[in-house]
Amino acid sequence: MRNWGLSQSFMIKLVVCSPYLLIGEVNADFIKVLEILRKQGVEISRIEEHLSEKSSYDWSKLLSLLNLFGHAGYNEEQLGGLISQHLGIFFEDSVDRIYLLIGFLLKFGSTMNQICSVFLQFPQMKFEEFFSNLRNCFLFLNEIRMEAREIQNIFCSDPLMLGSCRLKKPNTLRLALHAADKRMCEVIQENPQVLKKWVMGSKVERLQNLILKSRMLKTKFLLDLGIVDDSNEMGKALKVFRGSGAKIQERFDCIVEAGFSRKDVCEMIKASPQILNQTKVVIEKKIAFLVNNAGYPVSYLITFPSYLNYTTQRVELRLAMYNWLKDQGKSVPMLSLSSVISLSDKKFINDYVNSHPRGPQIWQNLKKEIYAE
Repeated sequence: MRNWGLSQSFMIKLVVCSPYLLIGEVNADFIKVLEILRKQGVEISRIEEHLSEKSSYDWSKLLSLLNLFGHAGYNEEQLGGLISQHLGIFFEDSVDRIYLLIGFLLKFGSTMNQICSVFLQFPQMKFEEFFSNLRNCFLFLNEIRMEAREIQNIFCSDPLMLGSCRLKKPNTLRLALHAADKRMCEVIQENPQVLKKWVMGSKVERLQNLILKSRMLKTKFLLDLGIVDDSNEMGKALKVFRGSGAKIQERFDCIVEAGFSRKDVCEMIKASPQILNQTKVVIEKKIAFLVNNAGYPVSYLITFPSYLNYTTQRVELRLAMYNWLKDQGKSVPMLSLSSVISLSDKKFINDYVNSHPRGPQIWQNLKKEIYAE
């Protein structure tokens, strides 16, 4: 290992952490890890800073983890950014916890691309603390008896926020908020960001005040859209929208910035208000997929704003299957994108997938490939 230009102090520290490196050929994984880190511009001195003599490192697991990120879609620049900005998370004796986190988020329905985004935007905090916060958030939501589907939605939409929140205990919040579990669940589902106000050390505002403030901001936003106050339309919209007034405005602005007039977006929202229940990042990704992958002009959203309510995996799977059938010379009707993706799974499979002998197998193959991304 001296041939790699490693200092004596580094080697002493390394052997204390990983004494098995002195045995035979078992240092091959360590050398490969070192190669990856050096390729990304990480200085040996930085690695030495993060090594802890109190920890024991399994270099084969760390190598597998770095390779996993590469195979999951990280390009060289992204992998380099992750390693450079968050080198510490790989040397906190936390590799096993990183695998647990990946499995945890996959279980909640996150894709590997979404999980990669979590690591790229990882907050400046110890991984052990982040993982502990995330786990405690799950236990908190489970204790206040939030439905499994709603917990899944929150974990898929904003794991970074959850991992950054060290929540107070449920009993403490019940007393401070003067609220029962059901009411807390409703408020969290409407605006998950409220959890940031319920962290340890914070002064908790009574729930009724939070609800009134949120409703006022949403009402102002809807009035700006041209919806008449106290109308049935206003009441329906207030029930549909989730998130703070500021977040809803941010999502509205992001659709405008994609190339629409304010008037067009107002009409889109009136037709399909649920599209503003997604984060800005998710909306941007869906619009990018429509244009860059599906090949439709962004203006198509004016006639079919509900496109934004469907996952990109669903859209990709339906289009891939439909195009495969056409390529096979199968006589399928010319369908619009809205028809292809809005049909129920049962009808799409019965009417189209099963119309070709190999259709069911191709469908399963495409599904496995697309949902594994």
